Amino acid sequence: MLSLKALGKAGDATANQFLVHALREQRPDDGLLSEEEKDNPDRLQQSRVWIVDPVDGTNNFAVGKPPFGIIISLSDGGEILSGWIYDPLKDRLCTAHKGKGACVNGERVTARTTGETPPIAAISTMFLDPAAREAVKERIAPYYTLVDIPRCAAEQYPRLVLGVNDISVFERTLPWDHAAGVLFVNEAGGRAARPDGSPYRTDQHGQKGLFAASSPALFDEFVKRSSV
Repeated sequence: MLSLKALGKAGDATANQFLVHALREQRPDDGLLSEEEKDNPDRLQQSRVWIVDPVDGTNNFAVGKPPFGIIISLSDGGEILSGWIYDPLKDRLCTAHKGKGACVNGERVTARTTGETPPIAAISTMFLDPAAREAVKERIAPYYTLVDIPRCAAEQYPRLVLGVNDISVFERTLPWDHAAGVLFVNEAGGRAARPDGSPYRTDQHGQKGLFAASSPALFDEFVKRSSV
């Protein structure tokens, strides 16, 4: 795999240039889609496509504060095969490969809940319409401890596996932000899926809504709460 440490403090353009060049050099027969070059999302329907977010958490990075990270995933016909999430400040590399489990810095990990009552839910209402915001207030807030999101998927998904958060909700589900994290959570034994339980796919461009939880039981309970 590429050395990501050298990119840790680089900007979007620099990191994107390095990653795109390296992937095209090492995997010339594969497809590639970068957040910085998202001109043709239809290519995600093709076989073996690398998906790159050179700096996730750009707003944080731009003001010089954590968290931010680098996200890379590999999909085949819309199915996520592999994912890498690198936090350069913590030197933490989360990896997952379909059917082979999840690791942090090479050590196998299993998702764990926070153990808190009520469970901790990281939910942003930033992109929700007024009706959806009201639904969160009425259906979700009484049963969960709501916390702010880190505005960085490269941090939010590891929090679900490492016992920091129990639930996360995402409205926008762009593949460069979510493909690697979804696979990481699922391979660690948590659950990340569409609200109706269907699997997240990278070729569902434009589809909104994604729930992720540190355990399948918490996922199922949250679905029930949110659909009342």
